[in-house]
Amino acid sequence: MGDGLFDVLIIGAGPAGSIAALVLARAGAHVALVDKVGFPREKACGDLVGPRGVQVLEDLAIAVPGSIPIGDMVVVGPTGRRVRLPCFPGLTYPGLGLAVPRATFDDLLRNEAIAAGAMPFEGQATEAIDGDDGLEGFVLNSGVRLRGDAVIGADGATSRVAAVNGMAEHGRVMWGFAIRSYLAEPVCLPHIVLWEPSPWHALPGYGWLFPGPDGRANVGLGVGTLTDRTSASAAVQLLPAFLEHLRRLGLLAFRPQPAARLGGWLKMGIVGTTPAAGRVLLVGDAAGLVNPLQGEGISQALSSGRAAADAILAGPDQAATRYTACLAAEHVPYHQIAAATQAALLPRPKAVASVGRILTLPGIGAALSGGWSIFWNELHDGAAPGAARSTAGIAVAVGRAVTAHTATRRWFDENLRATPPPSVTRNRW
Repeated sequence: MGDGLFDVLIIGAGPAGSIAALVLARAGAHVALVDKVGFPREKACGDLVGPRGVQVLEDLAIAVPGSIPIGDMVVVGPTGRRVRLPCFPGLTYPGLGLAVPRATFDDLLRNEAIAAGAMPFEGQATEAIDGDDGLEGFVLNSGVRLRGDAVIGADGATSRVAAVNGMAEHGRVMWGFAIRSYLAEPVCLPHIVLWEPSPWHALPGYGWLFPGPDGRANVGLGVGTLTDRTSASAAVQLLPAFLEHLRRLGLLAFRPQPAARLGGWLKMGIVGTTPAAGRVLLVGDAAGLVNPLQGEGISQALSSGRAAADAILAGPDQAATRYTACLAAEHVPYHQIAAATQAALLPRPKAVASVGRILTLPGIGAALSGGWSIFWNELHDGAAPGAARSTAGIAVAVGRAVTAHTATRRWFDENLRATPPPSVTRNRW
C-alpha cells in the first residue's frame, strides 16, 4: 500500500497522544492518530485527573461530562490512622481534580482530536520506517504505511516508538504495576491506603479506593518494582486480601464482590528514558512521566502532550531541544527527588512501613497535611503562598539535599539538563 504522509504521526491515542493531536490539528497540522485497539477501551488506572490536568483541560476548552469533582483526599496509615490532605487552589491550577473512568475520558479526548481534524487509524505499529533523519514512520499490522515529519510516541510504558528508536534503557527504567477493579459501592472521598500485608512489612506502593460515577468505586493496588518486571504478580495475588482490609477499616460496607480486574505496567520518574531525539518525542507514560511517589500519570500525560505539540509547532527541527527544555523545567526538579526517594525506599519494606506510620501519627499528619498534599502531588511549582507551600518547599529542599549524590540524580544530571530552547516563530500549517 502507498504511504500516508503527515506533518505529525502519533502512535497511541490515550490522553497524551490525543491532546497532542488536538493541539496540532487545531493549529492546522496534518495529523495521523494511531492506536492498536478500537475505542472506547478500558485501562488499569485510578481514574483521577489531578489539578494540573484539570487546568490543561480548561485551557483547551474541553468539558468532561459526567465527571465528579474531587477535592480533599484521605490517607490511611498502616495502623488505621487517617490524615486528610487538603486540595488547595494554586496560582496555576484549580483546587480540584476530576474522577472519570478512563474508557469514557480517553474516548472523549480522542473524539475531540478527530473533530479538530486528526485522522484516526487502528492498528499495531510493527515495522519501523527510517529516513535520512532517523525514525519517520511505521507499517501497521494492517499493512498501512504511515510517515510523519515528526513522530510522537504516546504508546505507554512499553512504548514501541521508544524501543525501535533506542530511547529506553530498560536496565535503568523504574517500573511499577497497577491492578484495579470496580465495585458497586458509593465512596465520598478518595482514599490512599498505606498497607502492611504483614506487620512492619509494607507494600512497596499503596492501595486506593476512589469515587466513581453512578455509585461505582475504583479500587486497586499499585506497586513499585524498580527494574524488575517479574514481580507484578504480587499486586494481583494481594488484591483480595486488600479488599478485606478495606472492609475491616470500615471503608467498604459489605464483603466486596469486585468486577473484572485489569492490570498494567507503569514507567515512573523518567529515569532510563530519553524523552526526545531528533524528530521523535515521547509523551506521557512512554516518557516515564508517572509520579514515582503516588502513581499519578494523567495530568503529566495531558501537559506533556500539549508541550510536545507546542514544541513541534515552534519548528520540527528543534522540537526535541524545546520539548526536553520544557520537561527539564517543569517535571525534572520534582521527579529527580521522587525517583531517588523511591529507589532508596522500595527495597526496604520496614523503612516504608516506618514512614507510613510516622506520617499518620496524631499531630504529625495534621501538621504536615497541607505541605504533604502539595509536595506529594507535584504541585509545589505554582502553589499559592502560605504555610502549606512553605512546608512543601522545605520538603523539596531536604529532598534535593538528601538525594544529591545518588545514582538516580546523577542520571538526571547526565541526561536531562535544561538548555535554553532556540527562539523561533510558532508554525501553522
